[in-house]
Amino acid sequence: MSGSRSGLHVGSLAADSDGQGASFIPSTAFLPGETVTVTTSLDVLGGAGGTFRFVVARPAGLLPYRRALRVARVPGDVWRLQSRPDLAPAALKLVRHAGSAGSDDIFVTPQFGPVQNGPEILDPTGRLIWFTPVPPGDMAADLQVQQYQGQPVLTWWQGYTDAGMGIGEDVIYSSSYNPLATLRGANGLKPDLHEFQITPRGSALTTAFFPVFWDSSSGHRITHEIVFDSVVQEIDIPTGLVLFQWDSLDHVPLADSYQPAPAGGVSGGSSNPFDYFHIDSIQLDEDGNLLISARNTWAVYKLNHRTGAVLWTLGGKHSTFRMGAGTSFAFQHDVRSVASGDRTITLFDDGAGLPAVHRASRGIELTLDVRHRIARLAAQWGHSPPLLAEFEGNVQQLTNGDHVIGWGQQPYVTEYGPGGRPILDVRFVGDTSSYRAYGFPWTGAPSTPPAIVASNSAQGTTLFVSWNGATDVAAWRVMAGDSATAMQTVETVPDTSFETTIELPRVSYVAVQALDANGRTLATSATVQPH
Repeated sequence: MSGSRSGLHVGSLAADSDGQGASFIPSTAFLPGETVTVTTSLDVLGGAGGTFRFVVARPAGLLPYRRALRVARVPGDVWRLQSRPDLAPAALKLVRHAGSAGSDDIFVTPQFGPVQNGPEILDPTGRLIWFTPVPPGDMAADLQVQQYQGQPVLTWWQGYTDAGMGIGEDVIYSSSYNPLATLRGANGLKPDLHEFQITPRGSALTTAFFPVFWDSSSGHRITHEIVFDSVVQEIDIPTGLVLFQWDSLDHVPLADSYQPAPAGGVSGGSSNPFDYFHIDSIQLDEDGNLLISARNTWAVYKLNHRTGAVLWTLGGKHSTFRMGAGTSFAFQHDVRSVASGDRTITLFDDGAGLPAVHRASRGIELTLDVRHRIARLAAQWGHSPPLLAEFEGNVQQLTNGDHVIGWGQQPYVTEYGPGGRPILDVRFVGDTSSYRAYGFPWTGAPSTPPAIVASNSAQGTTLFVSWNGATDVAAWRVMAGDSATAMQTVETVPDTSFETTIELPRVSYVAVQALDANGRTLATSATVQPH
């Protein structure tokens, strides 16, 4: 490997975890803007006789990301927990419409406002199951259930954000709520909040934003712009090596953007780069290629997973497909292929930005006639009353055929049944929202013991007990005594909520055991003295 200005570079090879490839790690960095020539005896895809070249980007520095600000809380914004005073999860209200809402749990990541930021799970009745706060000043996004190493796991992104993009890390937790892996980025880039998908091969698809100096030849604004390159990375989770990388600036011109360039140009050391593309979702399709969504070009792209070439474009200024009635979308998020390869897709059509295009946001399902290049509207879901989200949002098709819509900026989550009928509506109590919202079945068995707090009064002893993340608790067995070594069962009470309150005659020492529906002991709390 040789740089046009830095000369020959030596380095080492690092093997991928599956043994199917390797990455060359140069011992010294190449120079910004120089051309790198790679020569190998291998038959490299895209190379000629084992030789290929690329130009190193010219980084435009770090971005001024801001930590999330704390907002004063008012009664009802968060759940107050006596047994876990360290937790302040967002409170939600759930409204059921006619019909049943299935059995999936609800997954959200409250952000902004008067709540602790962090991943949160609720059961179908709106009862809190699990919550963990991210570090102060950080935010969380995209909590969901995925498969990793043959087991269901929780995944999410956490970090800090500004201007609709983030710098952080992707997290994988086991069903016992223990960390299994953390991805902190690759090739000098940090994971962004918009996507973290685990593939069947055990790799991760992630997004990143990279501000670079860009000599624009498209006639769009000025030359020497600072532009955000939207980046797709496929990362080998065990090693952190990059298996595939796609850069929007290599494939989509600035002129395809609907986003106005920053006023006065963006040259020099501006802290306001031109976000012309803004990638906001990635999906590995059934055929092995990739579907991505770009908010600011109002388009969906099908990418060749081997070469990165754009196979087709849906929407935007240069759509490969003729857009049928009701199919046009703008500022969209969360494009997903849901049936027959890429022939049926769903997306969240925000319709709002600069400027607003629609009067209300919606979820839509489109069928694609790939042969004749026609897109048709198959279904759409709107909220009553109408909601207009300027950012974020998602559509999820459940296994029973229902659809969950996360309304992004707006503090709502809705489940729709057959015929687009709303059957469940969830609203955050406080002024907060969730980037995406999902429904998944989930079984959690925490490795930590149940929490217990006991207090005495003239009337007796009051217990507050909880077990953050446990899904199989049916009852609590209460044990009490005059000493910690002389305990006996005094009562068994049903588990009624995330935190169960138990009233007892005055006791000196007390503990509880969590029981499942068959009366089997799942875990035992610490023994405490009431205060």
